[in-house]
Amino acid sequence: MTVSSGNPGAPEDHAAALRRLRWRARRGLLENDLLFTRFFARHGDSLEPAQAAALGELLELDDNTLLALLLGHIEPPAQAQAAQRLGLLDMLRD
Repeated sequence: MTVSSGNPGAPEDHAAALRRLRWRARRGLLENDLLFTRFFARHGDSLEPAQAAALGELLELDDNTLLALLLGHIEPPAQAQAAQRLGLLDMLRD
């Protein structure tokens, strides 16, 4: 059992945040699920806290908007600007 140090930047807290993001990434559209499953398999363990925060902002988008964004059919809305700036969209599209 891992005990958190109480430090918000502790590795245990980051790992827990990533587990919550994986759960939140489960979407209603199969296409989104497939993209996020592949993304987490490739990059899930190496996400920096800023990237994880940007991913959380992306997950606030509705399924259809998110899919259009990931496929490059629309320009990133305001909620996706951090993800674009951090290269997260490129990682998701890869």
